[in-house]
Amino acid sequence: MKLIIINGPNLNLLGTREPKIYGKETMEDCLMRLRRKYLDTELDYFQSNIEGELIDKLQQVGFSFDGIILNAGAYTHTSIALHDCIRAITTPVVEVHISNVNDREDYRRRSMIAPACAGTIQGFGIDSYRLALEALLELRKAEDEK
Repeated sequence: MKLIIINGPNLNLLGTREPKIYGKETMEDCLMRLRRKYLDTELDYFQSNIEGELIDKLQQVGFSFDGIILNAGAYTHTSIALHDCIRAITTPVVEVHISNVNDREDYRRRSMIAPACAGTIQGFGIDSYRLALEALLELRKAEDEK
């Protein structure tokens, strides 16, 4: 199974950015743990602070990968372009948020991309990425059983 985690703006600062909200673990730590645990899964990673680069990456992998884990950061709440891109590709996308966005500012409670995604996982800290990976594995298993 070939998956990719795509992170949006400011998520390159995990481990140092607002640790009370996002924790102290870096994305590199998370990736190392996931790769050790899921040996049969090829796990790629991409991060950009630029919306267009996120769209380019989604289009690049969106027809050949088995799953995409997307934390679009603040673009979650503003980007119709990301929504449209997710709708245009065939690879399932799971939306991820480290924090519980429903327990934060009002403007974070609306996701522009959620309706285009297979599902959303939020509020479990950096472990949200593991939960999304497992959701994609289960989704693939269910498709294979059809």
